[in-house]
Amino acid sequence: MNDPLFENITKIHGDLCEISRYLYEHPELGDREYKSMKQLTDLLVSHDFTIETGTAGRPTAFKAVFNGEKPGPVIAYLAEYDALPEVGHGCGHNLIGTMSVGAGIILSKQVAEIGGSVVVLGTPAEETNGAKVPMSEQGIFNEIDVAMMVHPGDQSYESGDSLAMDAIQFAYFGKSSHAAASPEKGINALDSVIQLFNGINALREHLPDDVRIHGIIAEGGSAANVVPDKAVAQFYIRAKERAVLNDVVTKVMNIANAAAMMTGATLESSNYELSYDNMITNKQLSNVFSKHLQDISGVPVLPAKQSYGSIDMGNVSHVVPAIHPYIGLDEPGLVAHTKEFADKTITAKGQQVIADGALALARTGYEVITDSVLLKAIQTEFHK
Repeated sequence: MNDPLFENITKIHGDLCEISRYLYEHPELGDREYKSMKQLTDLLVSHDFTIETGTAGRPTAFKAVFNGEKPGPVIAYLAEYDALPEVGHGCGHNLIGTMSVGAGIILSKQVAEIGGSVVVLGTPAEETNGAKVPMSEQGIFNEIDVAMMVHPGDQSYESGDSLAMDAIQFAYFGKSSHAAASPEKGINALDSVIQLFNGINALREHLPDDVRIHGIIAEGGSAANVVPDKAVAQFYIRAKERAVLNDVVTKVMNIANAAAMMTGATLESSNYELSYDNMITNKQLSNVFSKHLQDISGVPVLPAKQSYGSIDMGNVSHVVPAIHPYIGLDEPGLVAHTKEFADKTITAKGQQVIADGALALARTGYEVITDSVLLKAIQTEFHK
């Protein structure tokens, strides 16, 4: 059977594998992925994409566009390419970036015939301060019909949900003094942090099961015989839905203010990372992708797992129909954010995942462009 998408992925598969290995060997942290961005954009340029860098004010973000000669739906593939400290590509972003770029390239070869446009968005810093958040806020997706990416995992799973997340820092300021000679003259900022933790722990009994609150003491003083005049706690607060999260954050803020009042300290709170919204999978789009991935790989795509993590793709899913499925490295129990996971990405299986994932993304995009009934169903579900 003549399958130009399959023929096209075989032509560029070697290039994609080389880039994936390069990213593995040269891991770069979020918003510092200059070499990684260049590898991906150079390949896109060689296939006649128009490139814009610095998208949404992020220096290592990019927008690559290929327009067909006829109007039609706009398909976006989202590329990630940031690594983790010490671990490297333990979340497989070297695969994500190459799968999305590969999908964009092979689909672009067909849009001259079928119409439409292909956009590849380079989205830095997913692990920390995800660029998809400002992209969603600044209208980057306004002209896009669907947005897709696929994440490597231990096995293949349908696109599911994720938790909305706020990252909040609580900085308390007191007054230093000698802790033994004149403790009455001091205001202990660390006591406020301790009361904050105690209050949050008491709150847990009265929270929905999906809520997660976890934090650290980032600063707690410099010496045991000096009353700490500054103490800092950082928390991630998560919930399945943004509305629930907002309610929980209000309760936590009340506790934080009360902790300051108890000791006489003053409080400054702020978001130390961007907030992520919960992922809303478009089921119509997800079903099409799962069908193609299963046909290509010959491996069942399992139902989505309950996720207690947070992803900036969630913000995208609130402004455009979106999916974030998983493609299996066929090692059940393989744990992400480990060196073992990173090493798996450059095996023969990792190379096969690049081909299968890119082809499944491209076939899904092709079907959205050519099937107006499907696109209408996707849009109807999204607007509901």
